[in-house]
Amino acid sequence: LMFNSKGLLTKDNPALSDLQLKYAVNGPKIELAEAVKGADVFIGLSSGDILSPEMLLTMKENPIVFAMANPNPEIDYNLAVQTRKDVIMATGRSDFPNQVNNVLGFPYIFRGALDVRATKINEAMKMAAVKALAILAKEPVPEQVNVAYGAMKLGFGQEYIIPKPFDPRLITVVAPAVAKAAMESGVAKNPITDWAAYEDKLRERMGNDNKMVRLITNRAKLDPKKVVFAEADQLNVLKAAQIVHEDGIGIPVLLGNRETILELKEELGFDAELEIIDPKTNEEEERRNKFANSYWESRERRGVSLLDAQKFMRERNYFAAMMVNEGEADALVTGYSRSYPSVVKPMLQLIEKAHGASLVATANMMLTSRGPMFLSDTAININPSSEDLVNIALMTAKTAKMFGIEPVIAMVSYSNFGSSTHQNASKVRDAVAYLHKNHPEMVVDGEIQADFALNSEMLQEKFPFSKLAGKKVNTLVFPNLESANITYKLMKELNKSASIGPIMMGMDKPVHIFQLGASVEEMVNMAAIAVIDAQEKENKKNKLAK
Repeated sequence: LMFNSKGLLTKDNPALSDLQLKYAVNGPKIELAEAVKGADVFIGLSSGDILSPEMLLTMKENPIVFAMANPNPEIDYNLAVQTRKDVIMATGRSDFPNQVNNVLGFPYIFRGALDVRATKINEAMKMAAVKALAILAKEPVPEQVNVAYGAMKLGFGQEYIIPKPFDPRLITVVAPAVAKAAMESGVAKNPITDWAAYEDKLRERMGNDNKMVRLITNRAKLDPKKVVFAEADQLNVLKAAQIVHEDGIGIPVLLGNRETILELKEELGFDAELEIIDPKTNEEEERRNKFANSYWESRERRGVSLLDAQKFMRERNYFAAMMVNEGEADALVTGYSRSYPSVVKPMLQLIEKAHGASLVATANMMLTSRGPMFLSDTAININPSSEDLVNIALMTAKTAKMFGIEPVIAMVSYSNFGSSTHQNASKVRDAVAYLHKNHPEMVVDGEIQADFALNSEMLQEKFPFSKLAGKKVNTLVFPNLESANITYKLMKELNKSASIGPIMMGMDKPVHIFQLGASVEEMVNMAAIAVIDAQEKENKKNKLAK
């Protein structure tokens, strides 16, 4: 039964248009209250506050109510769900669950139509979009969507019958469905033949940051490794572990208070059977003693007693580091709830530097509008010497190559190519001179101010002799920790550049430390980095064995 503002559409009404007559019925006019009795579905599209609680109570079990009028729906959402607990309710409002909005359909309908050069948008294409949305609504919801909407666990049901507008899967699900429908209905002038490549192109449209994140996660998925999450009894850390598990990035080991972890898992609907370890329990006494003895043997001449070692092994970060050291896990991520210095200390005490490494340093990968940028050292070396800067540059170059990026390195300072004789500038200049002499294959130069390094026109005009002239700098090595750390955090907040890191460099084992209070997304990315690091170290070990 269809109503307009004047009442039920009946065929004896001469004022109806041809379109309205398609939905008109024979018989006497009845009021809306009579029409909804025993109805399964109510759809309102224009008039607010016309469906009363009394009318809603007369509908069938589990009634579906789409109240689309804006700003006031045909019945208020809260009033409807208070009136009937079984109502399946949708509105056009973003402040209630189940918002029905054109943003879910039109952008992807147009995308699919344009990509096959459709001569028109027909009903088949619209229905393909509808069906794609319906299928997607019943799929497991990515944790990224839960985080974006502040939800614990979205899933198909009364409060989630349609995908959320920020669901990243929409473009790769709806647009291809529309494109296929256009081809099947004969309106496509440029048919798609390689659907996998097409979906990759759609993902690329989401930006540089998503592209690099996909590259990292896809690489991790090729050979997932066992990753210890040392603070798994923290909600956000457990959410990150859930994504790592569900996306096939790695195999999480959950370290922390067992009861808390189990409670949080239930709260999140995270029912995967994963290894849970509580280092303080009696169950772990044998392993604690084993780790303590191993640690003591390595530190007995550095002021560490066996009793000290046994106490340390009750601490999660020491225990987790020993798990990686002893080969019981492939990688470790930690640092969400504690300061960086307090977390990095046990790592440096327990885990040796990589073969040939003279120091440990960190780099942050910043996903900017100009592409990925590497910044170092952002977390460890407070005032590196000229020799330290050489090693930081070499390690950062290696890290960039690990992600398929050929490094173009600017050694930045407050001066340009000798304009200052102060030791803070001269140490950078000395580092560059060493690199030019001993690593002529590297594209590196400095000391140079950051604006000249990043502005190729300015650089070409003022310093055409520089090795960086005509090139796009993608790596910045800073003269001290202050400048590097402040810069990456300013970029992160002011430019909203996504940050991956700090990536630990120079460690013999894959150990990576979050910044205090890192987001779920940042922790997932860091876990993927840890997996890739483990893959790289395993490959290097296998090559040496041959």
